[in-house]
Amino acid sequence: MTTPEEAQRLRDLARLRRVRDRMDREYAEPLDVEALARGVHMSAGHLSREFRRAYGETPYKYLMTRRIERAMALLRRGDLSVTEVCFAVGCSSLGTFSTRFTELVGMPPSTYRDAAQTTAGMPSCVAKQVTRPLRHHVPQPV
Repeated sequence: MTTPEEAQRLRDLARLRRVRDRMDREYAEPLDVEALARGVHMSAGHLSREFRRAYGETPYKYLMTRRIERAMALLRRGDLSVTEVCFAVGCSSLGTFSTRFTELVGMPPSTYRDAAQTTAGMPSCVAKQVTRPLRHHVPQPV
């Protein structure tokens, strides 16, 4: 039999999955922690703490990672400018987008786009390896 604490933890995990799924679906929408928390009837602080505990990163960092992953795919296509890609994935600041992209991928978005163009004609499995993110982690303040 589950204790009341275990039952609450399971309910919280289900709500956290809904938040994560929403970020995966609506990454290009203007999402913030307060709006995400309201959507699952949690406080922003509680959502952030529990999300980090469950998934190892904050909701903001998770959302930015999804946005950068989608940006990588758009940049590989080569038909959009970096600015267009920035706004297409839901970022409102080109500077923040470029900084986070560089932190996660290890190179600026324009360099990534140029490198991706050099993979034209390569088998997709090779091209994917060449353009794969390195996930350079910059220490985050606590």
